[in-house]
Amino acid sequence: MEVLDVRFPTSKELDGSDAMNPDPDYSAAYVVLHADGGPDGYGLAFTIGRGNDVQAAAIRALAPHVVGRDVPEDAAALGDLSRTLVGDSQFRWLGPEKGVAHMAVGAIVNAAWDLAARRAGLPVWRFAARMTPEELVSLVDFRYLTDALTEAEALDILRRAEPGRAERAKQLETSGYRAYSTSPGWLGYADAKLVRLAEQAVADGFEMIKLKVGGNLEDDVRRMKLARETVGQDVRIAVDANQRWDVSAAVTWMTALAPYDPYWIEEPTSPDDILGHAAIAKALAPIKIATGEHVQNRVIFKQLLQADAISVLQLDAARVGGFNENLAILLLAAKFGVPVCPHAGGVGLCELVRHLSMFDFVAVSGTDADRSIEWVDHLHEHFTDPAVVERGRYLAPTAPGFSARMHDATLRRFRFPDGPEWTETASE
Repeated sequence: MEVLDVRFPTSKELDGSDAMNPDPDYSAAYVVLHADGGPDGYGLAFTIGRGNDVQAAAIRALAPHVVGRDVPEDAAALGDLSRTLVGDSQFRWLGPEKGVAHMAVGAIVNAAWDLAARRAGLPVWRFAARMTPEELVSLVDFRYLTDALTEAEALDILRRAEPGRAERAKQLETSGYRAYSTSPGWLGYADAKLVRLAEQAVADGFEMIKLKVGGNLEDDVRRMKLARETVGQDVRIAVDANQRWDVSAAVTWMTALAPYDPYWIEEPTSPDDILGHAAIAKALAPIKIATGEHVQNRVIFKQLLQADAISVLQLDAARVGGFNENLAILLLAAKFGVPVCPHAGGVGLCELVRHLSMFDFVAVSGTDADRSIEWVDHLHEHFTDPAVVERGRYLAPTAPGFSARMHDATLRRFRFPDGPEWTETASE
């Protein structure tokens, strides 16, 4: 197992800037599983700079569970690897099942899925969608979930979705999957840039854009008004506070933005505050409440759903324990009838989450109603199988694997701290 620290200087142009993260350098703790005879498997944990020091170290600490074991090729082996990594009691103490330790598990688990799918010659969404309901259920850890979702209920959800799998897969290959654009809305962008990018998003076929909010209320009202005037009434505008507010501040702020018809408010408060989200949801209805990119595990998602605290679930490919735990989260969302609109952007997240949404459509929920995947148009050129959006829709990936592999030239240039991008910056 090889781990590289890869960082991109996105803070120079304020790409990715929001109310809580004003100067992010989008980064990846990048994992390569080298298999005897090939192919290799690739995964990553997304961070925004110095956190990569800690994240890469956490991934390396799990090497004894990975190096030397048989290459996983099926659900049984992928389930066993996940249980082994999560079950390390000394490492688990740092969580349990949360934070840097759990993200390290997720990076390796996703790399293992990439490896298994490459060996099968299939993209991950197709590789997983050809598994039986019984195989899929065997991947899920139902501990802490059975008061909301039992194994029998999960099997029933998956079996109900079996008819029509082939037709839905064909639909994805023909028409892709709906996307929405965050590219116009970064908090550091000037008004003119916001307007120009919002106009471009509509021209490109997006039916929803997203704005970052939470810095200054007067500024946010002005930007929201500009965006609504630019895109008209038929295009949805979501807003994202990136955990900026307390409950009362969220209600006050969103009440001021309500005349411009926000579709959802994302991360209005701490991602751990289930009751706070529920209070905000009750106060702001019919504005939808969305969260998930910083939700640490399936247990928090379970409680958010049980408390009617969210109406949009935003799972993240690299925040929890990899594909296996995201399958549990997809099943929970299906049980509660809440649409999944994954968090993307960052480094590689668009590449990864399209597999999760497409797998969900084919094999779990069986629907794409009120669902879309976030799209941020940067850093895709660094991946060998980049996400592609045309006419506001993600194209279905066809290359084998989980789409996490970066170009060798990218790894050489942006490796921290000795890649040319960083040595040249340090010398300036």
